[in-house]
Amino acid sequence: MSEYLLEVKGLKKHFETPKGVLGAVDGISFSLEKGKTLGIVGESGCGKSTTGRAILRLVEPTEGTVLFEGKDITKLSRREMRKMCKDMQIIFQDPFSSLDPKMPINKLISEPMLRMRMSKKKIEQRVHELMETVGLPPRLYNAYPHELDGGRRQRVGIARALALDPKFIICDEPVSALDVSIQAQILNLLKKLQRERGLTYIFITHDLSVIYYFADEIAVMYLGKIVEKAPAEELFANPLHPYTKALLSAIPEPKLNSTRKRILLKGEIASPIGLAKGCRFAPRCEECCENCCNNEPELVEVTKGHFVACHIHNPNKDE
Repeated sequence: MSEYLLEVKGLKKHFETPKGVLGAVDGISFSLEKGKTLGIVGESGCGKSTTGRAILRLVEPTEGTVLFEGKDITKLSRREMRKMCKDMQIIFQDPFSSLDPKMPINKLISEPMLRMRMSKKKIEQRVHELMETVGLPPRLYNAYPHELDGGRRQRVGIARALALDPKFIICDEPVSALDVSIQAQILNLLKKLQRERGLTYIFITHDLSVIYYFADEIAVMYLGKIVEKAPAEELFANPLHPYTKALLSAIPEPKLNSTRKRILLKGEIASPIGLAKGCRFAPRCEECCENCCNNEPELVEVTKGHFVACHIHNPNKDE
């Protein structure tokens, strides 16, 4: 039986707005094995980053449970949650805005350790170890973020996330603000750390080429819902949901005279506030039927390990 480090069940995060309730994350469920990587992809505004923040309780979930090593962290007090932060960390998208510009590198990396009341000597030794681990030269020990390029700033963010030896890290688009060559270096570093330390990742991105290389399993999100989830190779070889097919068709192919057909989505994205009944993707789907307009499809397993929320592949539901 698989051992899950993280189990998310019915997670919701709703925001009150003057026009109504915005369902940023609207009832998603998944499990993640130790040492594995789940990739979460989707266009901007689909709820990827909010999902990551809700799991860590950087924003409080509206509903649902988040089990970390069997413990429901949504029920923990603030004090108990602070202790859990040792095992659960995040790497943010923009390494410049996530680092305090007034603090040198050694202070930025050591800040989590200070909160755990480690000795000064041990902290200094640990900072040097972490800098070496992430590929930062010792001469940058007293440097400030503005003195570093984007890749090195992100290495500082990774070192800070590793400071307390976590078991689980959410990578929130950690390479989207970097040049392509630097992206490869950071991805290779994260892969190496996973192998050496047995880390478990949730990797949030909009870049499908990156997620194919990095993730063991991929969940595709659309307007707060997971519409398809499968092992990475299976998803790329046999996409089932019309939205997934459109996303994959947009990946550039590095060859001349490519025969792959680009799927151009038409129609307007439905407002996430006060969503109408039915499938959320229906206004943009060429395969939409009457059932799609009247009933929201559930995420069901159609083949082993491959889940999809689409009436085309689950035609008997709600009919």
